[in-house]
Amino acid sequence: MYKQIAALILVFLLIISASPVSAQTPTPPPGPIYIVQEGDTLWDIAIRFNVSLTDLQNANPQSSQNIYVGNQLVIPGLEELSGTLITSPVPFGETLRSLSRQYRMDPAVLRKLNHIVSPTELYTGYGLVVLQQENQSAWAARSSLGKGDTLLELAVRGGSDPWTVAQINGLAGSYAGLPGDVLYLPSGASTAAPTGLPASIASAEVDPLLITQGATVQVVVTAAQPVTLSGLLVDHPLHFFPQDDGSQVALQGIHAMLEPGLYPLRIDITLSDGSVQSFEQMVLVASGNYQPETINGVEPSTIDPAVTEPEDEWLLALVTPVTPEKYWQGMFQLPVDSQYCVRSNYGNRRTYNGGALQSFHTGIDFGVCSDTHPFDIYAPADGVIVFTGFQTVRGNATIIDHGQGVYSGLYHQAEIYGSVGDHVTAGQLIGKIGDTGRVTGKHLHWEVWVNGIQVNPTQWLNEIFPH
Repeated sequence: MYKQIAALILVFLLIISASPVSAQTPTPPPGPIYIVQEGDTLWDIAIRFNVSLTDLQNANPQSSQNIYVGNQLVIPGLEELSGTLITSPVPFGETLRSLSRQYRMDPAVLRKLNHIVSPTELYTGYGLVVLQQENQSAWAARSSLGKGDTLLELAVRGGSDPWTVAQINGLAGSYAGLPGDVLYLPSGASTAAPTGLPASIASAEVDPLLITQGATVQVVVTAAQPVTLSGLLVDHPLHFFPQDDGSQVALQGIHAMLEPGLYPLRIDITLSDGSVQSFEQMVLVASGNYQPETINGVEPSTIDPAVTEPEDEWLLALVTPVTPEKYWQGMFQLPVDSQYCVRSNYGNRRTYNGGALQSFHTGIDFGVCSDTHPFDIYAPADGVIVFTGFQTVRGNATIIDHGQGVYSGLYHQAEIYGSVGDHVTAGQLIGKIGDTGRVTGKHLHWEVWVNGIQVNPTQWLNEIFPH
């Protein structure tokens, strides 16, 4: 009897020992997840989230050596948070308050994730790290508290109640809404711009968000009521022109020698009653990474400040007037034949005759490739000729007003076809390549001015302005 019981126990133990044991899945450490993007390294991610490389590797042992696009990394030190960390550029007009409301984040958490000390650090284009909860979209509907409005009236218009509106906007209570404050609503379509922009503005967009030296910047504003717009970018006044869709657009060049850093972008709104509202936010100007270039053998008189400075002042005065009419259509085209050779690019830091003059290259030089190369010069876009003639530095020159503050200069010509006042069309023959003025050989120098600044013409060959 006892032998039978012992045998049964032995069989049972053998069965238990032979059964596979389920592998224990390690519990991932707490904290938000970051999804690896193209170009990321562990070192970059550690710096971005202000953690040590060792701590990041210890929290993610499976990715401690190599990471790949799409890998999910736990960010240590943020154990109280959950969700997915993403990076989103800050649009013009957004503030810390509006962004915290939009992404349903505590402002203190948003400051912690981005190491923000001052609200002024949220410049346009800033790569903001935000926490995205699963199955949670950003609020889309916005409405503004008008003068004399109550939160109850705003909530009813938005199909909600004042307590819900107060809760999702982080207000202390239904009594805490202030006139002019733009609040998010739980449903509906957007009716106002982000917090920070005056209520008279429905939207404002800046393109590109990352501005570089020599770029043409486009500012598009859509008003919620009839207004007159003006403004400032860096230190240049903006000129706005109406578009077919009801928006207004301003184009502004960024100087190629402007020191990289943060600069103001301000929009001034004059209402129908004569009152003025303004909004200002910093934008980042980055380096254009232009190359050094040495030019020797030019005529000394063409680099003499007594000659160059008055000629520069004359040219600036010529291209400063802003014609309200827009003459050009679509993208600009090359001012030379397709068999062109680029001898020098825009923005190059130039030294002439061993350092006797230092400047930057204000346009593109198209050289003569061979004896059979075409010498024809064409209008890059529609416009009106405002100057033809000789200048010491620029030689035989044609300057075309394309309208709305945009000009082309075409220099060093052998022959000029056309006169002041002539309307020209894109592709029209206007001259012959030559070697007049400050040159070391036959070439055409083409430059584009946008609101008083020489910009990179290549951008105008690749993009339609406005767009």
